[in-house]
Amino acid sequence: MTKPPGKLLPLVAALLCGAVLAQAATPSKHSTTSAKPATQPSSHGLLSTSTTSKRGTSSSAKPSPPPAKPPAPKPPVDDWNLTSHGKVLYLTFDDGPQHEWTPRVLQVLRKHHAQATFFVIGIQVAQFPELVTAERAAGHHVGNHTYDHKTLTHLPDAKIRQEVGQGIKSKCLRPPEGATNDKVHAIAAAYHQREVLWDVDTEDWEKPGVAHIEHAIMSGARPGAIILMHDGGGNRSQTVAALDSALTKLTKLGYTYRSLPC
Repeated sequence: MTKPPGKLLPLVAALLCGAVLAQAATPSKHSTTSAKPATQPSSHGLLSTSTTSKRGTSSSAKPSPPPAKPPAPKPPVDDWNLTSHGKVLYLTFDDGPQHEWTPRVLQVLRKHHAQATFFVIGIQVAQFPELVTAERAAGHHVGNHTYDHKTLTHLPDAKIRQEVGQGIKSKCLRPPEGATNDKVHAIAAAYHQREVLWDVDTEDWEKPGVAHIEHAIMSGARPGAIILMHDGGGNRSQTVAALDSALTKLTKLGYTYRSLPC
């Protein structure tokens, strides 16, 4: 074989070396089609991938806590559309506060997680102001049942104003015996008090027996019903026992108990 001239040897070596380097620098067809750049996220979960990478860029960043569950909406303070809140009953107690029975009624209400409204007499409040404080502290509302429990429809105008005006301050007035007329209504309105009667009279003031009082509560229960009972005016042991038994049953039926917007 004839040897190439000596001056061609360096040129041939340079060409061969260049070809080898070019071949090594060119990626193969297989590697180009199968691999993806490490910085390119896939099309699935793009937002979550991006968010995760942002959280990971700072060692001081902490994951955000889950959003707090919003509290259940409560009815406005002056919402008198009582039938619009589902299976809600409005328990009311008249003629207190009384040193023995009011605390026992409060105890039963606390046991059943029930809110109520106490229509109090002014002269009783003067004797036991701490019981009114306890009622309010427990979340119950307090209404005006006049100062001295007089039948308002039997009184002259000035005396009606005195009975209403000297009673406890409230947005609500329950006239004794439920006795009212246009004159009483107008005087109550002048004191910015709404007259509140009831839907269910348990007749517990007659002490008819625990079973009778409980039956009255149960049979009268319906969404938005205002139920009349007493914590004052005499021995209320029957009322306390009937209340405890009825609330046990009514709660199982899905009822809850709220104060009136007084």
